[in-house]
Amino acid sequence: MELGQKLKEVRLTERLTQSEICEIAGIKLETWKGYEYGRRASVSSVELLKITKHPRFKRYALWLVTDEVAPEVGQISPVIGL
Repeated sequence: MELGQKLKEVRLTERLTQSEICEIAGIKLETWKGYEYGRRASVSSVELLKITKHPRFKRYALWLVTDEVAPEVGQISPVIGL
């Protein structure tokens, strides 16, 4: 799964609109839309860190960057069957 799609899965699992997640994480809405819709080939490391370091989303950090989970240390995937 592409990183942009993973970001979308995190947003949907958290039941947030694109505008809400952008406000929470400090990411421009057009940038986020570019990731979700695949208009941007890659996700900026700066923007990815805004998500993975945010207290609400850091539980997805391992999955976002490695496709792995470690529930024993609180690293999970969104509710998509992983």
